[in-house]
Amino acid sequence: MRILAVDYGDARTGIAISDPTGFLAGETAVIASYRAEEVAAEIARLCEKSGAGCIVVGRPLNMNGTAGERAEKAERFAGRLREVTGLPVELWDERLTSVDANRILSDAGKKRGKQRARVDAVAASLILEGYLGYIKSRKA
Repeated sequence: MRILAVDYGDARTGIAISDPTGFLAGETAVIASYRAEEVAAEIARLCEKSGAGCIVVGRPLNMNGTAGERAEKAERFAGRLREVTGLPVELWDERLTSVDANRILSDAGKKRGKQRARVDAVAASLILEGYLGYIKSRKA
């Protein structure tokens, strides 16, 4: 089963989709929109097109583990995705994924200006990889 990961943001939302076996992160995309309903509709289309059976939404907890405004916004968006897609939606702790994504792109030699468009997709890939690792460890 494919899994679709979401790094939800105000202006851009990163998407990463696993391979058909659900073991590897595969394709990525960025949805550029400020409107949650547009983003949810596009994610629904991507789920249908890819055959995703589960969605994982990054939940940016504070460093002390508490849920702040951004985490609550992600939780509300996850609820919207459940309604729009009818799929199970999991929340995944994504502390520091954007920081790690920026570091990865910098290490790859990407220019800071061009990096902004890619950082959300890389962050979604990191969310997906973390979740897939969790699934694998549960099966072992």
